[in-house]
Amino acid sequence: MSDDINDLIEMTQIDMDETIEHLDKELRKIRTGKASPSILSGIFVEYYGNPTPIGQVSNIGTADARTITIQPWEKGMLANIEQAIFAANLGLTPMNDGEYIRINIPPLTEERRKSLVKQAKKVGEEAKIGLRTARQKAMDTIKKEVKDGYPEDLGKRREGEVQAAVNDSTEKINKMIEAKEKDIMTI
Repeated sequence: MSDDINDLIEMTQIDMDETIEHLDKELRKIRTGKASPSILSGIFVEYYGNPTPIGQVSNIGTADARTITIQPWEKGMLANIEQAIFAANLGLTPMNDGEYIRINIPPLTEERRKSLVKQAKKVGEEAKIGLRTARQKAMDTIKKEVKDGYPEDLGKRREGEVQAAVNDSTEKINKMIEAKEKDIMTI
């Protein structure tokens, strides 16, 4: 029984870590007005009939603070990459010069910055919901084990451990959202 509880707490911690990792990926996709190759993460390009991450068919870099450059390994991929960027609906316009694709990142308006902050907070709240779901699942299992004979004082201690892990993860999420908000609002 004790092993089941230990496994449960370990799995709950893994769930929380995955939630934070997912939040980090989602926050990187939110534009801040600065050129960053991470904006293109999650874009897949048709490569010999298979959807392939854009970073696996090209070199992605930044020419300056407002320009992303994409140099495909095969020139025949230029059109596919361009189409994939348009299809991703990022609000970016790729420019193909036959050798590279350049994407100019337009400066953000105050209204757009506030909208992006709201979007970041929404993604953060979704991550917190994921944490609460993992906590509830763990607490329910601990209570069931206590009912089935697991010592009550140890059950309470385990519940405290789960709650402490949730609190730590919530704090990490709050810091990530705060940092992203500061990044978005910095001109």
